[in-house]
Amino acid sequence: MFSITAHIHHRAPPLTSFKPPKPLYVSALIIPPSSSSTSSQTQKQQQLYQPFRRPAPPLPSRYRSLDTNEKIEILSSRSGSWFNYAPLITLLVQEGFISTTIEELTGIPSVEQNRLVVAAQVRDSLIESAPDEIVSFFDPPGSPEILYEIRILNTPQRAAAARFIISNEFEGKQSAELAKSMKDFPRRYGDRGWECFDADLPGDCLAFMYYRQAQEYKSASSPELSKASLEKALKVVESDRAREKVMDELLGRSEGTSDTDQTDSVKVPIVRMAYGEVAESRIVVVFPICRAEMRELEVEDAPWECGRRGEFGVVEAEKGWRRWVVLPGWAPVADLKKGGVAVAFPKARGILPWRSKKRDTDEEILVVADRSRKGVEQDDQFYLVVSSGNGEGLKVERGAKLNEMGVKTSLGTVVLVVRPPREELNE
Repeated sequence: MFSITAHIHHRAPPLTSFKPPKPLYVSALIIPPSSSSTSSQTQKQQQLYQPFRRPAPPLPSRYRSLDTNEKIEILSSRSGSWFNYAPLITLLVQEGFISTTIEELTGIPSVEQNRLVVAAQVRDSLIESAPDEIVSFFDPPGSPEILYEIRILNTPQRAAAARFIISNEFEGKQSAELAKSMKDFPRRYGDRGWECFDADLPGDCLAFMYYRQAQEYKSASSPELSKASLEKALKVVESDRAREKVMDELLGRSEGTSDTDQTDSVKVPIVRMAYGEVAESRIVVVFPICRAEMRELEVEDAPWECGRRGEFGVVEAEKGWRRWVVLPGWAPVADLKKGGVAVAFPKARGILPWRSKKRDTDEEILVVADRSRKGVEQDDQFYLVVSSGNGEGLKVERGAKLNEMGVKTSLGTVVLVVRPPREELNE
């Protein structure tokens, strides 16, 4: 027996079973970094910006020692206040549960799970910035729907929005419009009437949103909808200056009768884009883009019709084109099915026939025109025309001036002017 064992012990293993170690991994483990390298890495780590992240609020004492089954039971029965049991959803997710499993176990739909968790976080931010009576107003079970809508605002804005919501008895949809208007207001710097509204007043932000909608409806020849939007603005506006501005528009009071005033009044929507606005839009439109320096050549040659086909909404044009732009489905362009075209101007200076802030004149702009309406029919309308100077490309001109010059046909009626996003307005 011992001879057999010795025979087995001294038997050489097959060559194929021998795998030499890779020295690269061993050397990587045993060679320590140099002191200079270590100090350099430490210095870089110390220089990294570490944003403050407020820790999650503690669970109520009776929830802290729960096991998984007890958490599921509380969520199933909705035991206690919604903002107390909402964090249990997060704990279950941390334990490895997915939303669909939690829905099967507790009966809380996945969408409502997200709403509860986010609303609880918004409520926690109100605890830091609003009085107790404001916070306690959102204790009833129906409050998460409202708090969820103001999640896009920062902490001070949430507190102001909460007060306004309580004062005006807003529901979920109205709260969503309020939050969107407060978030969007700084981005609209330079828009008509913007300076008359106060960014610190939620009602003014919402009123300005309705005021802008009224301008779009008016440009789209929908006076009834324009009047309805202005009446909605009057119900929520807070500052006296903004209220006067809305009243002037509602009553049709002109801002002046001199030639200068008439030149400064613009009867075409001017919109400043916001980063991510296209992604958030439920409806978008696609237009071929033309270069202004190509004069009328590209404008006349661009595709006339572009639409969606099939269940996937595949965009098809009547012919190929190199450059396209996607815009939100704003009212002036949403119904522009045929003949729409966007013209890119490197700078707005000398292109638009009205006075603009100096900073705005150096920006690139897009002018959207309707080529199906080429006739110069209205003095207060704007039209896309070829500039009179040689090599100057295209420009926008008022109908009154074109009629004085005897020009009866244009390249198209201007329906919208789009300004680019600005970084500081999206902070």
